[in-house]
Amino acid sequence: MQAELKQRLKQIKLVVFDVDGVFTDGRISLSQSGEESKTFHVRDGHGVRLLMHYGVDAAVLSGRKSNAVTIRMRELGLQDADILQGHIDKLSVFDELLARKQLTADQVAYIGDDIVDLGPIRKSAIGFAVNDAHPMVCKHADYVTQEKGGHGAVREICELILSAQGSLDEALEYNL
Repeated sequence: MQAELKQRLKQIKLVVFDVDGVFTDGRISLSQSGEESKTFHVRDGHGVRLLMHYGVDAAVLSGRKSNAVTIRMRELGLQDADILQGHIDKLSVFDELLARKQLTADQVAYIGDDIVDLGPIRKSAIGFAVNDAHPMVCKHADYVTQEKGGHGAVREICELILSAQGSLDEALEYNL
């Protein structure tokens, strides 16, 4: 990890995740009755729990609304106020979140996969793109994950942050 990136990762107090294409592989399954289902990777969830255990807050910011997202994020320990859904204008909601949490952009990382994520990616201290993100997102990201969205990219980011903040070795021994 390059020194400048590691230094910025040390300052992170909040990680904001997009959902579709980051926590999931981006596919949306609909039943004939219109019920939606999503698939989340269990290791990604454990990474978020570890991150929060070691003092880094987490939030999700999604352009879509999904009950599955609400359920999963609550399982991971996110508060309802940090499960932000149905927001296409992500930058204004991102700014509101930072103001509510009394943080500056240099204390926040953002992870996305599509062009609606570009505003927060550009504004954050560190903008992450998942491996299979839109090319424009990868171009503007500070770091592109090795893993694809829905296949461990969230865990990869959580471990990068924990490593830079000196908590990874302990975290890997910790059982939540």
